[in-house]
Amino acid sequence: MVKLIKITDLTKKLNLIDSKSKKPLNYIVRYWEKEFKQIKPKIINKRRYYDQRQVEIFQLINFLLKKRGMTLRGVKNVLNDNINKLDDHNSFSLKAEYYRNNIKLRSKKILEKIKTLKKNGKKNTHKSKNGTREQSGQ
Repeated sequence: MVKLIKITDLTKKLNLIDSKSKKPLNYIVRYWEKEFKQIKPKIINKRRYYDQRQVEIFQLINFLLKKRGMTLRGVKNVLNDNINKLDDHNSFSLKAEYYRNNIKLRSKKILEKIKTLKKNGKKNTHKSKNGTREQSGQ
């Protein structure tokens, strides 16, 4: 089953949030939908939903526009012409840099989860009244 994500959750994931009002900037995602033919949302009950492949395309667009400073036309060329398809093994390509940053971000999140688990212990343990840890289910 394909997991779908709402437009508001997507804007939060892309960090497209107004700094003053703290509201998600959904209009940017809707604009990118019009500009890039690769993005086709599923509309269910007049709401936009995106699958994982489309989320990755949005993340690539966001990376190229915001982090690399490319223009819309440049990003369209990258997506339309599949410029980096043969260049995926090149460690200096745009997609390689995007994937490298993506892996770094995911590994940081995993390390944070590991640190909290080490700090707090297992989730299925709880402290007894005398302050010692007891294993649940025994």
